[in-house]
Amino acid sequence: MRRTGGFYRKLALGFWLSAIAGGAFVWHLAYRAVPDQISMLENQKEEFSFSLPWRATLSSESAEVSLGNESNIPGDEITVNSSEPFHVFAGKKGSYQMNLKLLGLIKLKEIQVDVVGTRYAIPCGSPIGIYLKSQGVMVVGTGRITREDGRETEPAFGKLKSGDYIEAFNGTPLSTKEDLVREVGKWNGGEASLTIRRRGENMEVALSPVKGEDGSYKLGAWVRDDTQGIGTITYVDPNGHFGALGHGISDSDTGELVEIETGALYTAKIMGVEKGEAGKPGLLSGVIYYGPQSCRGEITANTEDGIFGMVDQQLKKQIQGEPMEVARCQEVKPGPAVIRTAVSGEVKDYTVEIQKVDQSPSKRNKAMVLKVTDPELLSLTGGIVQGLSGTPILQNGKLAGAVTHVFVQDPSRGYGILADDMMKYGEE
Repeated sequence: MRRTGGFYRKLALGFWLSAIAGGAFVWHLAYRAVPDQISMLENQKEEFSFSLPWRATLSSESAEVSLGNESNIPGDEITVNSSEPFHVFAGKKGSYQMNLKLLGLIKLKEIQVDVVGTRYAIPCGSPIGIYLKSQGVMVVGTGRITREDGRETEPAFGKLKSGDYIEAFNGTPLSTKEDLVREVGKWNGGEASLTIRRRGENMEVALSPVKGEDGSYKLGAWVRDDTQGIGTITYVDPNGHFGALGHGISDSDTGELVEIETGALYTAKIMGVEKGEAGKPGLLSGVIYYGPQSCRGEITANTEDGIFGMVDQQLKKQIQGEPMEVARCQEVKPGPAVIRTAVSGEVKDYTVEIQKVDQSPSKRNKAMVLKVTDPELLSLTGGIVQGLSGTPILQNGKLAGAVTHVFVQDPSRGYGILADDMMKYGEE
């Protein structure tokens, strides 16, 4: 009897664990099926559908966003499921909230409804040189120092971390790594105070510089204060605001998004293409023309969705094409599209296929999966290569998004970000 009772207890436990795991999996699928944000045109009605495993209740917190379908409960609340579309009517511009509850009881998520006017931008696709100056001196890592007595030590170990930004040395503000070297070089020994910024929080760190073999004091830290490279401009709007890359610029050693103080765009030219192949992404090689006469704009933000700022009048005049309507997230669908790039030396459109669109939050920079179908581009690059990040994606006469990443195992395929998500930065 005891053995039988133990068997049934284990069976019951297994059942409940399976039920909990299954419920969590279904919850995860439902959460991913519903976008965090949607954009709508003011005074317009639009139809939506969510692929939900259970019935849910959707309610609006504002009279500016009204809901409707075949099964209204009260006027500001409806039931939705995967088989029935529903419609949303948006009033005046602004950001509003909708709440979604599974089975009408369990809160799943809040959906932000951004009511906007029709937005226009010129898709670019031209290469540009990028220079970023970090806000403070960024710590790449720590290292060992050979002291003047021949012993080795690592004074910054455990005190400074990769991704820290050193803002001041003993109260003296720092802007460049040369500033840091100068201040440390003037040190006469003992404990110094470093003002650092770590993940947005300022703090003081006590650290004793060590006199090295050459007689100068050192912190034992590898540092960097700038980043540069070649990318692609995605769009320029009628006011001269630009967006590029479709993803942020991270430090090559720390992997952290570079927190910038200033940045600039410079004239760049593609000099060659290394074709991509399975397991080895291709690469664009080029030259950046630095100098006051070659500066073509200011970078004001480095974000997860790309870099943003203002172009100068000369670059604005050089951009080819007319302003194009920006597609809202829900307008971008699997199907034929084109990408616009100057990889051949002139700006041209090449055919691609959008194979998948995923608006879940974790896929923001990989919201689209696309495949290059254009024989000319495949012959030239093998597909998507490094340096094409920011290349605009056009569908149905609208700016749909930008290329962000390449599939390493299949360079004919890549990921993209939705233009609607990129342009939300300028509205914040």
